[in-house]
Amino acid sequence: MKELFYYQDAMMKEFSADVIHTGTDDLGNYIVLSNTAFYPTGGGQPHDTGWINGLEVINVEKVEEEIRHYINEDVEAITGTVTGKLNWIRRFDHMQQHTGQHILTAAFVELFGYQTVSFHLGTELVAIDLNTTEITPEQLAEAEKRANDIILENRSIETKWVTKEELAQYNLRKDVTVDDDIRLVIIPDYDYNGCGGTHPTSTGQVQMIKVMETEKMKSNIRVHFVCGDRVRAQLAMRKNVLTDVSRLLSVPEKEAGPALAKIMQTAKQTEKAFAEARDALLVYEAKDLAGHGEIIVSECYENRTIQELQKLARFITAENSEAITFLVADNADKLQFVAARGANREVSMKNISGSILPLINGKGGGNDALVQGGGERVISARDLLEEMEKALSAR
Repeated sequence: MKELFYYQDAMMKEFSADVIHTGTDDLGNYIVLSNTAFYPTGGGQPHDTGWINGLEVINVEKVEEEIRHYINEDVEAITGTVTGKLNWIRRFDHMQQHTGQHILTAAFVELFGYQTVSFHLGTELVAIDLNTTEITPEQLAEAEKRANDIILENRSIETKWVTKEELAQYNLRKDVTVDDDIRLVIIPDYDYNGCGGTHPTSTGQVQMIKVMETEKMKSNIRVHFVCGDRVRAQLAMRKNVLTDVSRLLSVPEKEAGPALAKIMQTAKQTEKAFAEARDALLVYEAKDLAGHGEIIVSECYENRTIQELQKLARFITAENSEAITFLVADNADKLQFVAARGANREVSMKNISGSILPLINGKGGGNDALVQGGGERVISARDLLEEMEKALSAR
C-alpha cells in the first residue's frame, strides 16, 4: 500500500502504469493496473473518477486486495502501458473536505472533548456526528473559528507509516483499529490521526470551513459543513435565494427574515379564519340538509375532501339524531365516501362499508357510528350512493 501513487503523492494528477489484467464483476468491466493514483472508495471518502487512455473511469473499488477501475466500455483489448488522468476537480474537492473534517473534528475535541463517531462526505455537504446530545451556537462558532485559524496558519500536513508499537509515540485523537499498514495523517502540534484517505500538503489548501447546520441524530449531534470551493458555492446559492426572497417581499435583504416571519404569521391567521369560515358553511349546509326531516340524508359531490365529508356527516347527525347520512365525492380518478348514523340509530355503519368497498376495490375504516373509505372510480358516484342505500335496506 505504501507504494501506491495516491499515497506517494496525493497531488499527482496523471500517471503511467501497466495493465495487470481486465475483467468483469457485478459492478461492471474493470481494469487492474500495476499502480494507480485513483483513490478507491473507503474511509468515508468517495472514489476518484477520470480517464484511462481516454476511457472514462466511473468507479474505483478495492476488491480482494486489488484496485479495480470500472469503465462502461469493453476493456478486454486494453493491454500494455496506459496513461491515467484524474478528474482533478473532484479529487481536490474530496481532499479539501476530508482534511477540513480532520481539522474541525480536532477543534471539537480540543475545545469541548466531543469526539466524532462518524463521517460522511456528500456531494454538497459534509457531515460529522459528535458524541453529544446538545451543542450551542456559541460552541459551533468557537470550533469553526479554531478550525479556520489552523487553516490560515497554513500548517504542513504530514503522512507517516508506523508500526503498532510506534503508535505510543503519538498523541492520537482516537484509537487505531488496524494492526498493519498503519498510516498517520499529522498536522503538527494539533492533530494526529490514523487515516487512509488523501489530503493536500498544507492546511491552507483547505481555504475555509463553514458550519451550515446541525440536527439531532439519536444520541448524537450531526454537524453539516463545507470546505474550500464548496463554501463559495453554498454562499452563492444562499445569496441567490435571499435576493429572490427580498425582492418578492420588497424589503432589503437584511430585513427579509422578519418580513417573512410577519407574512407567515399573517398566513397562519388567515388560514385559521378560512378554516373557521369553512366549518361555519359546513354547519349551515348540514342544517339545511337535516332540516328537511328525512331519515336518510344522501348527497353526491365533486372534488370534496374526505375531511369535509366527515365534518359534514358529523354535523348532520348531531343536528338530527335519527338521521343516517351517506355522502359520496367524485374526486378525479377515485371515489370517496362517508357513512354516519345519529345517536338514536343502532345500525352499524361498518356493515354498510363492508358491503360497498368490494364494488370499488376500496379500503376504509371507522366504527359503528361513522365510517369512511375510498376506491377506484369503476362506477359512478350516484351508483355508489344507491348501493349504500340498498345495503341499509338489507339490514
